[in-house]
Amino acid sequence: MTVITTVEDLRRLAQRRVPRMFYDYADSGSWTESTYRANESDFQAIKLRQRVAVNMEGRTTATTMIGQNVAMPVAIAPTGLTGMQHADGEILAARAAKKFGVPFTLSTMSICSIEDVAKGTDNHPFWFQLYVMRDRDFIERLIDRAKAAGCSALVITLDLQILGQRHKDIRNGLSAPPKLTLPNIINIATKPRWALGMLGTSRRQFGNIVGHVKGVENMGSLSAWTAQQFDPRLNWGDVEWIKKRWGGKIILKGIQDVEDARLAVNSGADALIVSNHGGRQLDGAESSIHALPRIVDAVGSQIEVHMDGGVRSGQDVLKARALGARGVYIGRAFLYGLGAMGEAGVTKALQIIHNELDLTMAFTGHTNINNVDQSILLPGTFPKP
Repeated sequence: MTVITTVEDLRRLAQRRVPRMFYDYADSGSWTESTYRANESDFQAIKLRQRVAVNMEGRTTATTMIGQNVAMPVAIAPTGLTGMQHADGEILAARAAKKFGVPFTLSTMSICSIEDVAKGTDNHPFWFQLYVMRDRDFIERLIDRAKAAGCSALVITLDLQILGQRHKDIRNGLSAPPKLTLPNIINIATKPRWALGMLGTSRRQFGNIVGHVKGVENMGSLSAWTAQQFDPRLNWGDVEWIKKRWGGKIILKGIQDVEDARLAVNSGADALIVSNHGGRQLDGAESSIHALPRIVDAVGSQIEVHMDGGVRSGQDVLKARALGARGVYIGRAFLYGLGAMGEAGVTKALQIIHNELDLTMAFTGHTNINNVDQSILLPGTFPKP
């Protein structure tokens, strides 16, 4: 039996259990993948100051994100095709997040629909991530569906007006459900756990779209629709329109530049996410952790600053918190757990990250996550504004 002690253990297990095209979809970046790799390696370059003879009793990682109580400053990031890592994946991940006490964010491009996740979590509030499409009537209906499901925040992704070129997806012929080509059939035959799960569910297409858009009833019509729907005209006026339609808390995802961060503040958003889309869009962009201090310095007193990208451990969460992030999102880390072990794997990923966060915080001389700052970092090893 495999002993799981790190997120890397979950990654290796997921690689064995998830079909190649879906594992590669989660675990890859665009073009040369330089930004994807930098997201992780730049975290590793930051060193911690160990402190001793400090009272370590009574530790707490509890805090808030956009006013919501959380067990630790971590949220599950919106990820497309989550239900292809494991059958009913979005529902399972949302359940794990609910039980652990951290926010779950559902992607527009999810396999399980908004309604599926609401029902599967007994209408526990979750966050919904919105891609802006050319079909504004569809977007209005999508926003209204999220409101009807009780979603407590809307995450607007700003950095996917056009799709970055991801070579592995092209080579693998990525589709949901997978096309029954000979290579795919051979590969899936080696993943019996995954295949049995998929046979036991009817959720194998994009649940927020199929059946909700006129003329989109199957994969053929869906592919044609999505190819023309991501809107390259997206601008700050659209954010204002969406905010008015939504009427609730707004988080803007994909901010890497100080000028854009100031525009995010002016838009009236409740938070922004420093993010390069996990290195899946502009290859050659700087890592999120490098961009973070500059944006915190510019707007951190005016808006809640969150970040994602490269987070694989509780130590990464602590480092991001020290550099000013009020919250940190995990994408691949929870997907590895989901692909490896379903809901139990997502719970395991959260437990691992929480344990690493708690212990590292203690070793750096703190017992309360809300008191952590740059003083826990070794001078000269971390990025500055």
